Amino acid sequence: MNMKNQNSVASTSSFDSAKSVTMVPKPVQLAAAVLLGMVILYGAGFANSAVVHDAAHDMRHAAAFPCH
Repeated sequence: MNMKNQNSVASTSSFDSAKSVTMVPKPVQLAAAVLLGMVILYGAGFANSAVVHDAAHDMRHAAAFPCH
């Protein structure tokens, strides 16, 4: 076997092993995205505005960003 054939065999075997990664089906990805979106909307829609303000305010201080 010459050097060219050895390289092509090595690259093919690495490609095959990378190709064997299990992918999550599209319907499962869609359901997870919808569920995450609903949780975020529920949290933002029904959270006490003072709690949200205080959390954002504290994060600005934690990031050393002046806010007042």
